[in-house]
Amino acid sequence: MKIKLGVFFGGKSVEHEISIISMIEATLRINQEKYEIVPIYIAKDGVMYTGDDLLDLEMYRDMPVLLKRCYKVAVVNDGKKVNVIRVPAPFIGKRVLNTIDVAFPIVHGTNCEDGTVAAFLNLLDIPYVGPDILSSSIGMDKIVMKKVLKESGVPVVDYVGFYSMEYIKEEDKILREIEEKLKYPLIVKPGNLGSSVGIKKVKNKTELEEAISFAMEFADRVIVENCVSKLKEINCSVIGNITESEASVCEEPILGDEILSYTDKYVGNSKSKGGKFGPRKSGKFSGAKGTGGVNNSSSGKKLPADIPDETRDEIQKLAKETFKVLGCSGISRVDFLIDQEINKVYVNEINTIPGALSYYLWEATGGTFEERLEEVINIAIKRHNDREKLTFSYDQNILALTGGVKGN
Repeated sequence: MKIKLGVFFGGKSVEHEISIISMIEATLRINQEKYEIVPIYIAKDGVMYTGDDLLDLEMYRDMPVLLKRCYKVAVVNDGKKVNVIRVPAPFIGKRVLNTIDVAFPIVHGTNCEDGTVAAFLNLLDIPYVGPDILSSSIGMDKIVMKKVLKESGVPVVDYVGFYSMEYIKEEDKILREIEEKLKYPLIVKPGNLGSSVGIKKVKNKTELEEAISFAMEFADRVIVENCVSKLKEINCSVIGNITESEASVCEEPILGDEILSYTDKYVGNSKSKGGKFGPRKSGKFSGAKGTGGVNNSSSGKKLPADIPDETRDEIQKLAKETFKVLGCSGISRVDFLIDQEINKVYVNEINTIPGALSYYLWEATGGTFEERLEEVINIAIKRHNDREKLTFSYDQNILALTGGVKGN
């Protein structure tokens, strides 16, 4: 009997579409002789859907038609198993459409990767792949992440972080703090987004003010960092858990602009051929017509990165250390900045659930990505089994005891 693998994706996030692409890339590589994939699509309004058509990327070109072909569902624990049920309950026909044995969240960004989905899966009491609530939350919050890493001795660039409401009330004070602690040029980012959304490079105070206002449109926290002038960006993925992990080969993104943009990350530069997503069985798709294709393969990157062996070793070591310090599990990707003037390596950020799960880095590292996915599913099951041994509640009901409640 196959293991029912519930793949959660989508969500109320600016990275919604990237999550769909990542899901397709991952499910193409899951051993479908062993696992039955149960897609759980979280629409932008938070409604969940299931249906086989959700596994066909071509269907997402016409979302209203796709959703009409799917079922609205809820995912619930009935005390014995986790069920996928139709909502509202049908007058005729079965209400329980499927069950889930293991959850695999492939979500990105706020309201998803920030611990929201992990918390939901915790409540369902089901094994799930990837980071837990705490590591998800810290990994998404760039300010807290840098504080934790800096406290642990992991190198990060100097920064100033603040709440949007704080800036509205004390704009002059915060601007003065930024200019005292940091030096132009600066990088301004939303405090808890990924995929280069809302990021700007600034060279003076006027640009700084504009960039902060722009970043505040996407998040309630903002981080301003020193800009590495002679920059080389390097990415490295990690698979494992806090006790045992492995680092992938390193990649060097080819920058299309001064900052690696959302478009650089996910849209290629050359026009795709054929204009359609390839058939699911092929394990590939060519990208949407006129967009240049989805750029989450090795195109647009130097793979492996053109760096000395000692730098590669340092980055792989720091990637694993970052993964451990933040308490991660599953597959993450750590992004680095190299200041080539002083030959200094900094951790920029971690993506606790990276785009396309960084499959191309692991295929370049060796072995098949199917084997890697099997590994993280097993890690999820073991973590759940270990968690089951912990005490979270007592069988005794103190409300049933005589004498009333203490303090009353």
